[in-house]
Amino acid sequence: MTDASPNTSTSGDAALHGTSRPEASEHGTAESETSWRSSVAPSTATDLENLLGTGVGAAQEQLGRNGGFLPFALVVENDGEVRLVAVTPSDAPAGSDADFDADSMISDLRELLKQNRDDFRAAAVVCDITLLEDDTDAIHVATEHRDGAVFSAVLPYTMDTDSGELIFGQLAADSDEPTVWVD
Repeated sequence: MTDASPNTSTSGDAALHGTSRPEASEHGTAESETSWRSSVAPSTATDLENLLGTGVGAAQEQLGRNGGFLPFALVVENDGEVRLVAVTPSDAPAGSDADFDADSMISDLRELLKQNRDDFRAAAVVCDITLLEDDTDAIHVATEHRDGAVFSAVLPYTMDTDSGELIFGQLAADSDEPTVWVD
């Protein structure tokens, strides 16, 4: 399961861009994604895929523009509108090289989503992580629907040191647990 952990790592440009990445350890395959889609209602799959695509797109844009991004959330409101949800960055723990505490931000986002879950039908938390087994960074999007469906994915990326261009890998399914519609 890819999740925010107490151990965060930072990229070389963390001080400049304020990026801190929770670490991750496992990710799945496109086959997992196919079987996932067939196991949920079409409207649920549409909501979660919309959040996944919007989350990946917004994260890619911020990476290209700023070299990193703060954790954020997206929701599909009951009327179908997609909205951005953000929290104020917390200071990084003492002794950390990070400019902010990404784990705390992710926890705050999840708590905010849980408290307001009656106002929307699906949610996603998007964060910048480190894939330990691949020794690379990745965009992580964890989506959840009020009907109980959960789907997460990771999109690895690297920065070409010669051109400064971002190079994205293959989107891969990931395992995750519900965090919004749980008591």
